[in-house]
Order: sequence, then structure tokens, then C-alpha cells
Amino acid sequence: MDVLVCGAQKPFVYGGAEQHQENLVAAFRAAGHPAELVRLPVAWEKDRLFDSPLAWRMVPADADLVVATNFPSYFVRHPRKVVWLFHQHRGAYELADAAFSDIGMDDPSFEAQRRLAEWDARALGEAAKLFTTSQTVADRLARFNGLTGEPLYHPPPLAERLHSGPTGDYLFCATRLEHNKRPEKVLQAALGSAHGVRAVVAGRGTLAGELEQLAASGTPGQVELPGFVDDDTVVDLYARSLGVVYAPLDEDYGYATLQAFLSGKPVITATDSGGVLEFVEDGVTGYVTDGSPEQLAAAADRLAADPEHAAAMGAEGRRRVEAWDWPAVVERLVAGAGGA
Repeated sequence: MDVLVCGAQKPFVYGGAEQHQENLVAAFRAAGHPAELVRLPVAWEKDRLFDSPLAWRMVPADADLVVATNFPSYFVRHPRKVVWLFHQHRGAYELADAAFSDIGMDDPSFEAQRRLAEWDARALGEAAKLFTTSQTVADRLARFNGLTGEPLYHPPPLAERLHSGPTGDYLFCATRLEHNKRPEKVLQAALGSAHGVRAVVAGRGTLAGELEQLAASGTPGQVELPGFVDDDTVVDLYARSLGVVYAPLDEDYGYATLQAFLSGKPVITATDSGGVLEFVEDGVTGYVTDGSPEQLAAAADRLAADPEHAAAMGAEGRRRVEAWDWPAVVERLVAGAGGA
């Protein structure tokens, strides 16, 4: 089948959603389906929130199958539309009134929320099949829109290259340096460690300056912020780490968790980290903390004090996710539209 994968993108921002869309196109092609990626720019601001959904309604999607992904690409119209929902406009739903959302507790915001929920329910309800990237996303969909989504898990980027290595002395995380990702949690775990655990946080974002200031409060070499690093370096940093700290705010899915597991490393996270908690089992594949600097540091010290247990938790994490593959995902998406 000719397949169009539809996705929205904030100009000059590249992260997990963009990698997900590109990997999905590659998976369709590997399965023998001609596939293309169609993206339209999106604006998150309240006053421009409905412009991109309207644009998607006018896109001529000439293909046998359309797979829509993140907000607002699922507004595309097609008789065989399957939605694999990454997320909706979170700033208008569960993150309304957050510091980084311009939708708050005022009357214009309430009207925008009401209209968006109505529009989303209609556009998502058109789908021949509605998948979500995680149970967390499915739960939000049920809560806010009364729709049922089926979780469909998939491998993270670099899945075929990630491998285990010797247990090191540092905590690692590759992530965007933005508020919702809470990269400062990695630094807090290291800076509070009694065992001298170090931290390496790779990525770029608006919080880079703040993180550099926080890093300066520790001893030299305790925290490294290398910025963007290439894939080879990411694979190596995962392989040689003690473990991974990944404690974002109510994450949709969380590639860092799965990349850690495929590298045989345990994950330290927080009770409010959303989709990460679908994979991290406390004391089995990592540690679930309350997200405070004290508990994060204590978890880091537990890993450092018992590297054999840390390695065992990482191995269990790998066992749980290593069988996931893209051909199974493609098969489910095609079946969702009624087959070939």
C-alpha cells in the first residue's frame, strides 16, 4: 500500500516525535510499502492554536493508508485513517496552567480548551483504529475525550546498536534540556551523592544555562554537559554508565528509558513521570523515587553501592523490551485500517 505518515513539527525543534515519524516511514518501506512523511508546522500559542488543525483538514492525502501521529496531524481527512497518537496538545489538557503553557484558568483559556476537546474528539473519532504510544496516553485520551486508544509499544531510536558494557561511575541521560524533561534531576542525583557518583547529560535546550550554573555548584568533573553528541557517542555513554536517571514530568513514552534497558542499565525515575512508570519497576528494573533531590541521590548511591544488583536490574530491563520490533508495529497499523 502507498502510505502517508502525517506529523506536525514545531519549526527548529527536533526530538523524539520527529525520530519516531522517520523510523515509522523506514519501517513501512522495509515491509515493502511505499511510504512518505508529510509534516506541517504547528504553533502552540493559544491565539494560533486552531490554525494548523484547519490546515490539516485541507491537505490532499492521496494514499491507500494514512497514519497520523501527533497533534494536530490527526485532523487530516482520509477514509482509511489510522491514528497512532503520540500526544495531544498537552498544554491545553493535563498541563494547562503549567509555567510553560499560555493556557491557564481564565475564561478565554477555558473556551479554547472546550473547543479543542470538541475538535479532537471529532478528528480522533474518525479513525478506523486508534492506537496510542503508551497506556499513559490512552488514559489521558479516555479522561479528556471519552475515547479508547490501544497502546502500541515500539523500539527506540538506535535500538539495533545499543549494547551493554562495564558498569561505570556516572549516571547518564540523553534528553532535550527543557522544563518538562526536568534534566536537573540527573544533576541533583549526582550532586547529592555520598559515593561520588558523576552525571553526564547530553542534549540541547533552553535550560542549558541554568544547568551549567547548577553544575558549577559541585566539584570539578562531577557533572558533564557535552551538549549535542553523535549517535556513536550516545551508544558508548549508555554502555559505560552506572545507570540512567530519567524523571520527566508525566512523559508520554520515554525513549531514554528503553535505550537504557537495551544498554543493560537500570533507570532511576519519579512517581509523576508518566509513561516511564510502565517500564520501570521499583527494585526490579530500576528505582522509583518521589523525585526529590534526596531520594534521587539515595537511589544513585544504591546503584553505586551494589553494582551487581544494578547490572541485574539492567539485564531484566533488557529482557522485557528486546523482542519489540518494527515489523510487528507495521503489521498492527495495517491491520487497523482493515488490512492490505
